[in-house]
Amino acid sequence: MRFKTVGFIKQIHSLSCTSSRQFNTLINTKRRIIFNPKLSSLVCVYSSDNKKHFLEIDKKAEALKDALEQKKVQIKDTEHRIRQKGVEIVRDLKQQKEITGQKFKVKKEHLVKDILETRAKVREKFEEVVEKENVFTVPNILCMTRIAMSPYLGYVILQDNYNLALGLLVFAGVTDLLDGWIARNWEGQSSKMGSFLDPMADKVLIATLFISLTWQNLIPLPLTLLIVARDAVLVGAGFVIRYISLPPPKTLSRYFDVTHATAQLAPTFISKVNTAIQLLLVGTALASPVFNFVDHPALNALCGLTAASTVVSAISYVISKDTYKLLKKKL
Repeated sequence: MRFKTVGFIKQIHSLSCTSSRQFNTLINTKRRIIFNPKLSSLVCVYSSDNKKHFLEIDKKAEALKDALEQKKVQIKDTEHRIRQKGVEIVRDLKQQKEITGQKFKVKKEHLVKDILETRAKVREKFEEVVEKENVFTVPNILCMTRIAMSPYLGYVILQDNYNLALGLLVFAGVTDLLDGWIARNWEGQSSKMGSFLDPMADKVLIATLFISLTWQNLIPLPLTLLIVARDAVLVGAGFVIRYISLPPPKTLSRYFDVTHATAQLAPTFISKVNTAIQLLLVGTALASPVFNFVDHPALNALCGLTAASTVVSAISYVISKDTYKLLKKKL
């Protein structure tokens, strides 16, 4: 009985978390139990129940410990699965990146191909806008012959061979009249290119004659400068009109492609009269050393008339609205 009482005291002492007053109360209770035989059986019952209670607590602790161990194992398994999933995701991303790169490369190739095809189609559409024509006509060939002959004519004048130069000038005048007559009367010989080429041939011929005759002191220098300046402005205006009338793409190959007619020139009446007067002047000046009437008053008067008509014709090109016409696609 004494040993059970001591065990009970130890249990009370180990489980006590109360104040000192409560502990003293338990001691007094123990003393009463020791000297009270009637409570001995009660203490045994209480001790047995208390032992069972601690056993249950130990079992619960063990169960809780096992549950914690299982949770740790589950957490480790979850971490392992997460790592594996991360590796799989990275691998899938790399594969997806490679597949996307290949798809993008193929798409890029298709896109470039489509752009090139579309560009070719657009270029064909633009080519259809511009009217194509045959430029190898008899009038155009005569104009080109006149242009090619002009430098040689100037060389002959500088060599004082006025007889040959006069013959070449007559030949150039005949080709000028002939190409105009053929273009007006022969079917298929008129061309939009000829509207540029014919006045350009006249300008090249006249400029060559004026420069070479001025070098030979047969025509005044101020008159030659006036005529050359006016013709240079007109030729520059022709190139500008060509650029404006040419639809995109404005490339050099298309710009100088003479088969594409984009505009048509229409010289004014005053300009035609001026050209005739200029040809009359150069012809007369070229014939003056042959027929010995250099510095004749009539020749000087003709120089003044040429200067006046040149200025008036330049003004007519500025104020006239029908000197050129842009060509559009025929429907």
